[in-house]
Amino acid sequence: MSSFETLSEQACFGGVQGFYRHESTACGGPMRFAIYQPPQVVQGRRPVLYYLAGLTCTEETATIKAGAQRLAAQYGMVLVMPDTSPRDTGIESATGDWEFGEGAGFYVDATQAPYAGRFRMYSYVVEELPALVARHFPVDPSRSSIFGHSMGGHGALTIALRHPDRYRSVSAFAPIVAPSQVPWGRKALPRYLGEDRAAWADYDACELVARQTFPGTILIDQGEADKFLEGQLRPELFDQACAEAGQALLLRRHPGYDHSYWFISTFVEDHLRHHAQALELA
Repeated sequence: MSSFETLSEQACFGGVQGFYRHESTACGGPMRFAIYQPPQVVQGRRPVLYYLAGLTCTEETATIKAGAQRLAAQYGMVLVMPDTSPRDTGIESATGDWEFGEGAGFYVDATQAPYAGRFRMYSYVVEELPALVARHFPVDPSRSSIFGHSMGGHGALTIALRHPDRYRSVSAFAPIVAPSQVPWGRKALPRYLGEDRAAWADYDACELVARQTFPGTILIDQGEADKFLEGQLRPELFDQACAEAGQALLLRRHPGYDHSYWFISTFVEDHLRHHAQALELA
């Protein structure tokens, strides 16, 4: 396989929705991602918004279900939607469990065998993918923002809090805000990072915001009919952590909405507007 390959491209709202594959150094094998280029790219480099998906999802999930392209075309922003983990790793313990391994990379850099060589989604999203996108697509890396859903909301929050100078804005749908304190995180983090909870804290939004706030308001939407709300998501913990740290947070709770892309598609316009304002597009 070549180092960069176009899988498909289709016209969409005056722009181009494409799917691509490349050889990843960070993840030790092929990775796939989707990019929407709005019609304004003909005028030059455009701001870029990264979307990180949740457990079991791929680069196709939000691309097909979120309905963000129409709004990206309106604002003139490039959308980048990577896969959630490496695939076909050959690691037996990385398959067969939807909460861990392939499809569940948790946006960390694994340090433990046998995962350390392949599961390095943090470095992939923060370093390798943006550099690749800047080489092959008309984006302005100095105007970047990030958002995500569930596990991907966890990824977006932790990445933005660790790199507040790199992203203009951050938002999340139903994020895992305290993985060190909930079953999803307690299952994945020891296997990826070992038993040292100090290493977990580097990927825990509640821990990170106490160290470093983000220069801007963090937007979070949470459905109150989400079956994972009380056991896995615990937004009240992040609300408290932000209050104690002096972090501006807009946490919106929505009765009747669950964890699905019906919820995301309902409020995605608000998120793109939030990022467009920070990217000086609205």
